[in-house]
Amino acid sequence: MKNKGWILVCLLGVLMIASAGLLCVYNIRQSDEAAEYAEEVLSELKDRIPEAPAGTEPDAGQHTGQDLHGDETESAELPEDIVIGEENYCGFISLPSLSLDLPVMSSWSYPNLKKAPCRYCGAAQTNDLIIAAHNYTSHFGKIGRLTAGDAIIFTDTGGRQYQYTVSFIEVIEGRDVEQMFSGQSVDWDLTLFTCTLGGKSRVTVRADRTGSDRQTADPDAGSAQTE
Repeated sequence: MKNKGWILVCLLGVLMIASAGLLCVYNIRQSDEAAEYAEEVLSELKDRIPEAPAGTEPDAGQHTGQDLHGDETESAELPEDIVIGEENYCGFISLPSLSLDLPVMSSWSYPNLKKAPCRYCGAAQTNDLIIAAHNYTSHFGKIGRLTAGDAIIFTDTGGRQYQYTVSFIEVIEGRDVEQMFSGQSVDWDLTLFTCTLGGKSRVTVRADRTGSDRQTADPDAGSAQTE
């Protein structure tokens, strides 16, 4: 009986190791597919984004998008999305210290997140942009390696660049929505986040606008609300 019990334990151990291995292979495959998709989209996106006129500074104003509850916010004059395939893109993000350039979809959904980073809410123009992405190595899996002072650049579909520097990084409990949104457009201008490997928490990067393009947004103009 003891031998049978030991054999059963060994078999269960082998099955668990095999399952973990298969999951790892699956995740690597998904990451590779996401990297290939993002690279193809980014190439076309960059080709279709015009160069911003010299001396043009980004305007702070209202934006069109979804707030915390998925409701449409007030519209304003923003660059139109670029449609590639059947997907809408609002621009692309560059993380020089991680050697990453990634397209950003205009709205988020779980299927979209498997393809590219997504605008979760807010806008660069109103200094409250939040971008979410999977923790694929090819997407936001390395943002926890960013450090204070690192540069981040968001380029919208009109060709305007919004420059930021990392302020700090925090880990937020996955269901803590208030913490994710607290202080937006007041304490920081850009947030990037992704889930941890276990999926229970969110690695969250807070960044501030830098350079002469920094505008002060009206906190009542288009910011996502937490009713």
